Amino acid sequence: MSSKRDKKATREELLDAAWELVAFKGAQVGMAEIAAIAGVSRQSVYLHFGNRGGLLMALLKRTDDRLGIREAFEHARTASGPEAKLDATLKVWFEFVAEILPVARDIIRLRATDKEAEAAWLDRMADLRSWMKLLVGDISRAGALKPHWQVDTATDYLWAAASVQSWALLVDDSGWAPEEASRTLRRSIADSLLVTSPN
Repeated sequence: MSSKRDKKATREELLDAAWELVAFKGAQVGMAEIAAIAGVSRQSVYLHFGNRGGLLMALLKRTDDRLGIREAFEHARTASGPEAKLDATLKVWFEFVAEILPVARDIIRLRATDKEAEAAWLDRMADLRSWMKLLVGDISRAGALKPHWQVDTATDYLWAAASVQSWALLVDDSGWAPEEASRTLRRSIADSLLVTSPN
């Protein structure tokens, strides 16, 4: 029992050390660098994660857990009415994006040339898309989805419009404040999807 707790703590410590290193140096950091900063052997890192792809995937999932994104999404879905539900979910998501941007930006950059980074990113995006499909389904069942949308196409649009890349273009490339980016994206997405949208 105590060894299981130690193993879990070690894994979490490794992931937290990896997050700091990846945020500082980029997602191409090696397993040896992560082992060194965590004060463990490289073999220990491989035993926990198998390879760098496994580490990146675990790193993104650990961040989901640490920031409570699942619970926040679930709470947002309890908002009263489709407009409030969409706005609350997007507000949660954009706050999360602001936190993960330093690491997410680099994993996105590496996707074209790094299969492990690509696999880790696609895994997390599939999870996000499934949450968005649940949300769009709620909106559709409430009769608030504009008639030209189907649930699948509306989900595709929502996933693209609320993407990390869209956020980064506004905040990084255009110099928008995070609050302004969140407010504008939430309003434009609501205007595009909802029969009636928040003022």
